Amino acid sequence: MAGVPWGVPGSLVGVEGAVPHADRTNERAEVRRTWAQGEGPLRRRLVRPIQAFLHEESAGGVLLLAAAVAALAWANSPWGAGYERLWHTQLSIRLGPWGISEDLRHWVNDALMSLFFLVVGLEIKRELVTGELREPRAAALPAIAALGGMVVPALIYLALNPGGEAARGWGIPMATDIAFAVGVLTLAAKVAPSGLKPFLLALAIVDDIGAIVVIALFYSEGVAWGPLLAAAGVCGLIAAAWRSSVRSAPVHVALGALLWIAVYASGVHPTIAGVAMGLLTPAVAFERPRTVSREAHRVADETSDQPSPPDADAPQWLELARLAREAVSPLARVEASLHPWT
Repeated sequence: MAGVPWGVPGSLVGVEGAVPHADRTNERAEVRRTWAQGEGPLRRRLVRPIQAFLHEESAGGVLLLAAAVAALAWANSPWGAGYERLWHTQLSIRLGPWGISEDLRHWVNDALMSLFFLVVGLEIKRELVTGELREPRAAALPAIAALGGMVVPALIYLALNPGGEAARGWGIPMATDIAFAVGVLTLAAKVAPSGLKPFLLALAIVDDIGAIVVIALFYSEGVAWGPLLAAAGVCGLIAAAWRSSVRSAPVHVALGALLWIAVYASGVHPTIAGVAMGLLTPAVAFERPRTVSREAHRVADETSDQPSPPDADAPQWLELARLAREAVSPLARVEASLHPWT
């Protein structure tokens, strides 16, 4: 951008006339609105309020509690048998001779909950790098609290059930229901201290990992060490890919799927794969914002207000889209893509 020193706001940040194109005027044309942003009673009274609600942090907690109430009512109603039949519906994924066939309950607990734990892992990674848990002392506190939260309930259970077959259930009260804990916390987000959420998430992650280890050691019929070692190898590949600046989303999705399959085959609860993927995702952008800003201004200066043909500037706009993506950390991009579903 000749004549405009770096660091001076250009048209990209809203100062008119900063980009030296002769055919540009001071008039601003509105970007065309999407269908949902348009006028009409349906969009104004129904579509946009729903969109606004789903973008609220508390939306997930509200939906979770509503679903829990509905499930309790259904399971304890005269139609409760239908509730049980729903959870035993078989679903299969097959590729030639290979496949996974489980009922709906297992798909929710093993697959969908892995996505939930991926989001939790991402939040923990952010807090460890730039947030409340970046200090080792602050990170150690929820780990110690989680250890106490596992040991004390188990001891209380054994004190109440000192012998017999019931004593084998000492591991049941060890786990924290992280989904409900986060759901309740999001509902109280406006009045809760800012440091409470990362503390609770870290505590729940450590608690659940401890519960998974207890289940694997004391309640599983046996851990398959071959697939577990393969899962460790996939984690190494994921870390190496990020370190080598392999940024292709399909590559990381494929590696994440391989990690989930390996953990699933090992007999360990596969939600641990989601936690691992979240913790391995970089929390810092690959490029410095200043570098991206300079390059974006240079590319934007090559565009025209009235290109001929209409897509003549397509390479420049695609490059701007790529630069915008590089200015955001992979962690933030993954969170943004998963937000509507989690």
